[in-house]
Amino acid sequence: MDFKITDRLDEKTWSDFVNQHPQGNIFHTPEMFQVFMQAIGYQPELRAAVSEKGQVLALFLPVQVSLKDGFMSRLTTRSIAYGSTLCTPDSAGKEALEALLSDYSKKTGSKGLYTELRHLTDLSAMQPIFTNCGFEFQEHLNFLIDLDCTSEELFNKIGARTRKHIRRAIKKEQIAIDEVENIQQIKSIYQMIKKSYLDAHIPVADISLFEAAFNVLYPLNMVKFTLVRLGNIYIASSVELIFKDVIYGWYGGVDRVYSSYTPSEFITWHILEWGSENGYITYDFGGAGSPNEKYGVRDFKAKFGGRLVNYGRNTCVHDPILLQISTAGYNILRYFIRDRKVSHRHRINEQVS
Repeated sequence: MDFKITDRLDEKTWSDFVNQHPQGNIFHTPEMFQVFMQAIGYQPELRAAVSEKGQVLALFLPVQVSLKDGFMSRLTTRSIAYGSTLCTPDSAGKEALEALLSDYSKKTGSKGLYTELRHLTDLSAMQPIFTNCGFEFQEHLNFLIDLDCTSEELFNKIGARTRKHIRRAIKKEQIAIDEVENIQQIKSIYQMIKKSYLDAHIPVADISLFEAAFNVLYPLNMVKFTLVRLGNIYIASSVELIFKDVIYGWYGGVDRVYSSYTPSEFITWHILEWGSENGYITYDFGGAGSPNEKYGVRDFKAKFGGRLVNYGRNTCVHDPILLQISTAGYNILRYFIRDRKVSHRHRINEQVS
């Protein structure tokens, strides 16, 4: 079948393709593309294969993510297709997808260290295409929670100890949920996220990403911002993306000083209950790490009774030598973040005492 590779699509054609495709997800949408366009450190790309009749056969939306500008950009830039790829299920779609990825691999070598496809559904049938185009498979876990049940049934699937913590938090009425309704509250959302990333020694996205999500997605009911409040103090936050009948866990943060109030369990249950009561089918927990590595976040997510899946990821390394240098530099950066975290904790201890 004849088709052309393009970096432009009519927005309606684009949206219709994603909306009608059973594997279309939030990260395939033009709205999410706009969010990344407006965020500092992110540069999305649109690549599509279109038939002579104007039918979209394959879609690929890698986002260049950079931690630093200037001469350090080359060492800190990678591309991530957060929703992986999308193509029609017939032979024409598969042929178009392979051509799309092959064309991309040839042209993108000087733009970043690697490109990663993050699969949100089972794309095992596409693995021959990915590997033929230089994208190697790595196992990566996730938890999916079935929301198509009553809130009572949903609650009973949660681990007994976690249920106890949630009941205690509800009964004591010491913490409360605030739904974010104005952009000024995004600073509070971001403060909690930043604290958690600092604790994990991981660089955090710029606040502009969350401001863009509020400006673009909130008016369309495609994002949900939630805060946990203790008195007048915010102690946890969560950001969920919403598309079709799926809620995607995107970012979360907590101030560990207040961990005895179990705000992470409390806010997670609130979101799951809300999803069940509002007709959503699935909660996507947003990843649970490699099965070969210990991962505390996975242990937390496992407590909520979801289905463990291993859709994996595929990565194409564009410059192996620079990637090694970058990895070493990243470890040094995490070391400095750890030092910042220690001094940050001293300041918190002084404020609490």
